[in-house]
This record gives sequence, C-alpha cells and structure tokens, in this order.
Amino acid sequence: MLPAGAGALAGLLLVGLYLGLVSWAQGPSHARELLWGDRYFVAAIAAGFGTQTGLFVYVRRLLSLRGRGGAAAATATGTGTSTVAMVACCVHHVTDALPVLGLSGAAIFLNDYRIPLMAGGLAVNAAGVLYMARLAIVHTRRVRMEASAC
Repeated sequence: MLPAGAGALAGLLLVGLYLGLVSWAQGPSHARELLWGDRYFVAAIAAGFGTQTGLFVYVRRLLSLRGRGGAAAATATGTGTSTVAMVACCVHHVTDALPVLGLSGAAIFLNDYRIPLMAGGLAVNAAGVLYMARLAIVHTRRVRMEASAC
C-alpha cells in the first residue's frame, strides 16, 4: 500500500473507532452529534494519526530498500503517540458508562477536561509527526547517498 493510502485509511479507521466508542457509550445519534461538535479536534487528530501512519510506511519502505531492520523505534514511537492522542480524543466520551462501572470520579474528570485532553492529544500527535518526519528525512538522505555512491 502506498504511504498516502495507508495514512488515509488509518485516519478513517480512527474516526470509525471514535464513532464506535461513542455509539457504544451513548448511542449512534449522539455519536453523530458529538462528531459534528468535535469535528475540528477529531479531524486534526485523525489527520495527524494518518500522517504518522503514512510517514511510518514511507520510512519502513526506505529501511527495506537499505536491507536493514531497525524500524522498531519508529514503529514504537509512531504507534505510542498515536495511541495516546486517540485515547485523549475519545476517552472522554465514555463518561456515561463510567458511573455504571463505579468510576464516577473519572467520568467527572474526563468530562470537565475534555478540551484540554483533546488539545494534549493534538500536541502528542504533533510530536509524533515531527519525529516520524525527521526519521523520513534522515533515511531518505541515507538512501540517496548510498544510491549515488554505487
């Protein structure tokens, strides 16, 4: 799969996960309302996640061209930052289910701090994108240098 296609698919899957979590906790109609209300945050986080995924696929291809492993650090960083961003974006929507599970304090906290949590998710996502972009630049230069040396 091409990096852009992988990124677009990842972003769509993240939005699907968002809708699934909110639908599970509060119903499909409420999920659509929340998606519309949080559309800018959700779109930004999904775009960041998609960008990280596309960059990861790109870096992984470059590393395979070089004939080496070593994508583990990129995989761990990209996956970790995207997961944190997704959790920060989506977790506050399960607040209706948390009191049933005996987590009323968590429900109140997540509801009161949903905007800062989503902003934090965006910040973590931006850090992940910057890290993956740096890896892409470094490995692109190495592949070009190796190709010109041959």
